[in-house]
Amino acid sequence: MRITVFGATGGVGREIVGQGLAAGHHVTAVVRDPARLPARHGDRLEVIVAARLDDPEALRPAVAGRDAVLSGLGPRGRGQVGVASSLTRSVLRAMEAEGVRRFLAVSAAPLGPVPEDETPWLRVLTPLVSWVLRAHYADLRAMEAALRDSAADWTSVRPPRLVDAPLTGRYRTAVDANPRGGARIARADMAHAMLALTTDPAAVRRAVGVAY
Repeated sequence: MRITVFGATGGVGREIVGQGLAAGHHVTAVVRDPARLPARHGDRLEVIVAARLDDPEALRPAVAGRDAVLSGLGPRGRGQVGVASSLTRSVLRAMEAEGVRRFLAVSAAPLGPVPEDETPWLRVLTPLVSWVLRAHYADLRAMEAALRDSAADWTSVRPPRLVDAPLTGRYRTAVDANPRGGARIARADMAHAMLALTTDPAAVRRAVGVAY
């Protein structure tokens, strides 16, 4: 496939770029600082340096002719809360202008329903985390609302706590739900799931929970 990755220098984004190239895809990485992108795979990697991501017109060359766009956009700190929804809207407008439809974005498990048989400690922990990070999750809810209002064939991918660990390829997914007892997932496996979901018709215009 020809895919574009926004947030390509973040933890999940770097994994998407590396795994996408390893799988033989042609990858366009949209970055602010190319020095932070370690992956190099010759002519199958195109790096676009974008000083601003809030201008849909400027983003059109990054998405034109692509089979899918994958986004790891999100705040690097509390001072950047709001960027997931605002920048996603810009990407969606650029995609619509270019007639590109498939879009996947990193969201978060607390936006999904709590499984009826959820473990007791996650029933306590999830509302607590949601309250502590309420501004961050409000931003992601706004992002998901923008997805639903768009014409894109979107998927919001909802992980629990992201950790740094090797790729396993072994995890659970649940459409419009969260896997029971899912407390964490490696960024490498999160990226693996997003690439797999890109061509899964059952995930189109749905939220998908992913966890160990």
